[in-house]
Amino acid sequence: MSEFNDQIIAEFRANGGRVEAFGDAPMVVLHAVGSKSGEVRETPLVALVEGDELFVFASAAGAPKNPSWYHNLKANPEIDVEYGTEKFRARLTELDDPERGERLDAQAELMPAFGDYIPSAAPRLIPGFRIDRL
Repeated sequence: MSEFNDQIIAEFRANGGRVEAFGDAPMVVLHAVGSKSGEVRETPLVALVEGDELFVFASAAGAPKNPSWYHNLKANPEIDVEYGTEKFRARLTELDDPERGERLDAQAELMPAFGDYIPSAAPRLIPGFRIDRL
């Protein structure tokens, strides 16, 4: 997965935040600090954009466990974020229900394949985060 992510990040940076495999979907790169290692980990994700707000989801493509970056954000929620051509400091705040469910539904409307992750991830609920600029 690391090699795949490295390729996505390189394309993201070379194309002002666009990645051909994801079409027009908005992308971000999270620079999260590892909860155990303390090292910075870069993770490319499709984001939900609503007005000036950005959201990301720990879908792990519908896997039964949360991705490692989820645990990193829980331990260290203040991170750097790349969006388009800008990089900024942010705090990621985990969404509570019903906002989490509403944002998941909005993401599934924009990206129907994302909606397929929701039932496959059961019994876990897919966490969502709001990216708040600092």
